[in-house]
Amino acid sequence: MPLYVSLHQAPGLSVEEIAGNAPEVAQQVHATFRQLYVNTDSGFIVSVYEAAGAKALEEEFERIGFPFDSINEVDFTQNAAELAEMVGQSDHV
Repeated sequence: MPLYVSLHQAPGLSVEEIAGNAPEVAQQVHATFRQLYVNTDSGFIVSVYEAAGAKALEEEFERIGFPFDSINEVDFTQNAAELAEMVGQSDHV
């Protein structure tokens, strides 16, 4: 299933408010929640979901009342181990 990263702005959002929204997010009706990154001081939020398409994720955000600035499909991921392997391989090219 495609992976999406979404950007949100919610100045003043607290960890307690995030916890209060958790039951709705956990229902995962139109998309599957994977990760959340938040700067509570600035209100900058990055969410990671799996969904059949951007429209499905938009419907999920509408269902839970979570405004978004953008929804972006991810077509490449890399973890630290994969980066190290890539760097090691490039030394031998």
